[in-house]
Amino acid sequence: MNHRISVVFLILLFCIPLASQTGTKKKRPLPYDYGRVVISNYSESSGQPPVVFQHWIHRSMFTCRVCHVDIGFGMKANSTNIRAVDVQRGFYCGACHNGHTEVNGKKVFAACTAKPSFDEQKRCERCHSMGRKVQSDFDFFTFSAPLPKERFGNGIDWEKSEEMGLIKPAKVLEGFTIPKNQLVVQKDFDLNPKVEGMPDIIFSHKKHTVWNGCELCHPDIFMGVKKGNSHYTMVDISEGKSCGACHVNVAFPLTDCQRCHSKPVGEN
Repeated sequence: MNHRISVVFLILLFCIPLASQTGTKKKRPLPYDYGRVVISNYSESSGQPPVVFQHWIHRSMFTCRVCHVDIGFGMKANSTNIRAVDVQRGFYCGACHNGHTEVNGKKVFAACTAKPSFDEQKRCERCHSMGRKVQSDFDFFTFSAPLPKERFGNGIDWEKSEEMGLIKPAKVLEGFTIPKNQLVVQKDFDLNPKVEGMPDIIFSHKKHTVWNGCELCHPDIFMGVKKGNSHYTMVDISEGKSCGACHVNVAFPLTDCQRCHSKPVGEN
């Protein structure tokens, strides 16, 4: 018990200076809002509210790699410059939201239409929902009820959910994914945080490749492919660099320290 208290105390000592260095203090989002992305490149200039994208329902259906590698979404909001005409032609959101793609036995609603009828204009609100009360096909609490729980983020342990087969995120999307052989996955390894008494980080390529493959992280996020080639700090991560590309806004957040710093102190 004393060992656990010491570890938590050290983590708090480490995290408090981090908050002061970044100079930011963000309100903790509600579970159903965690990972929410507001896309507003062109919406308001065309007379529409911004698009509100919910990661939680999409990540239960597709791996991150499908959207961020095969389809080509940028890793930051508004970095992709999505236009309605792109969606109409079947790119970006239009890769699935075309009215005929089926996911889990259900047709995905079509998104943008070149010349929408009056009834079709109401469909615009399905995506352009900022500031509107829009009824979704999916209720977060009904969806998350049977899934294993976590303390932070969405309150869902996505890793265990996938391992248990409760969600089955697709790894391929017809017309976008190129079939390829699975590469040999490196073994888990530990990373020393250089802070005395702080538990080492256990990094698992196996767990990350389930969602990301290799291409999502290498070379754009991590230039090196060997342990020790990439150097970063907690401040870098909190600013969205390296691990922070995912573990700030979408994957479990930095407040869940023990998910990464998981090797018991003194264990070889």
